[in-house]
Amino acid sequence: MTASLPSAAVLGARAFAALEGLNRFTDEPGKLTRLYLSPAHRQAAEWTKGAMEVAGLTASIDAAGSVQGRREGTTAGLPAVLIGSHIDTVKDGGRYDGNLGVVAGILTAQALRDAGVVLPFALEVVAFGDEETVRFPTSLSTSSALAGHYEQGWLESRDADGIVLRDALVAFGGDPAGIPALARKPGSLKAYLEVHIEQGPVLEAENEAVGIVTTINAQSRARVRVTGEAGHAGTVPMHLRKDALAAGAEMALALEAIASSHDQAVGTVGVFRPDPGATNVVPGAVDFTIDFRAPLAETVASMDRAVQERFGEIASRRGVGLSITPYSREDATPMAANLQDALATGIARTGSNLSARRLPSGAGHDAMAMARICPSAMLFVRCEKGISHSPLENMTELDAGIAIRVLLETVLELARQEG
Repeated sequence: MTASLPSAAVLGARAFAALEGLNRFTDEPGKLTRLYLSPAHRQAAEWTKGAMEVAGLTASIDAAGSVQGRREGTTAGLPAVLIGSHIDTVKDGGRYDGNLGVVAGILTAQALRDAGVVLPFALEVVAFGDEETVRFPTSLSTSSALAGHYEQGWLESRDADGIVLRDALVAFGGDPAGIPALARKPGSLKAYLEVHIEQGPVLEAENEAVGIVTTINAQSRARVRVTGEAGHAGTVPMHLRKDALAAGAEMALALEAIASSHDQAVGTVGVFRPDPGATNVVPGAVDFTIDFRAPLAETVASMDRAVQERFGEIASRRGVGLSITPYSREDATPMAANLQDALATGIARTGSNLSARRLPSGAGHDAMAMARICPSAMLFVRCEKGISHSPLENMTELDAGIAIRVLLETVLELARQEG
């Protein structure tokens, strides 16, 4: 059944050629910046639609800006196995985050078509447009549309330039009124599969080309404001200071200690802004963000309690005010056990030197939204030094090919199970 399928080396070469074509489209010359509903996003969507059609899929750009392609199975109208990822990027982002998964889906469909394989289910590929949530304050909006959980309030949100999402979508060629109809009916999707670079260093450290995601970690984010008392840097004695920055710095270190004390947990202070931010002024206030994640929701809840207690103790001891305002909370999203096993079978059939390493995802993905409507699974691919969301993001052509071959074998395993 797989004798005429291309090798990992061939698939890797095809993937890198396709990625070179896709990544021509950017809103910032010299950088890869492709924000949701931007001109570059429209160009990339058109390119992706064309690539899907070349691969034998019937394709279109939907009302929310995603590109959807479908190849029927043995009979028309069967439930589908959906392969997807996203084509939006962060500002000055990397070449593989999201894009690799879309290309992997297209090349899988093409290889099966070329090999004359007719599946006992439909095969679909989707290129979501709003996974990074950089431009608008949304949350996986385009994949949520397919899952039937699109929040209509998102349409009224604004970007940094004051542009309303609804207006941007119309300018893009989308249809705000058509978004509710994108929701898939229960039972119409058999599975969702996503290939994605790991965005972490584990696979590289363990010399593994690919790994199977067990769960997408729970996460909690909050904005913290510490209010002290501004004063002259040369005249306020140390023991009389209410230094908001020093208190905030101690809280940041406390978050680091809290995260380190929990298994597989991480904690980050990503933004830190002192006020007034002058060389010769004791900071009177500081605003910062906290982000902590773990595979288990109860771990995140425990960290949340510890943050409240430790930050409160620091504020009380230093005589400063404290407010902690949560603004995002996501429960852990376990990946479907049967699909994890199918990926493991796909890995075994791809190469004897590969192991089915299983690991959690610390980053969020479209699979979180899709898991609300159908069984979902993810395959991670090794990336250099775990770097992503950066022009330094890198991976090998062979690893890309191995991942796509695993995806091919996984789809064929699901077809065998169907038979």
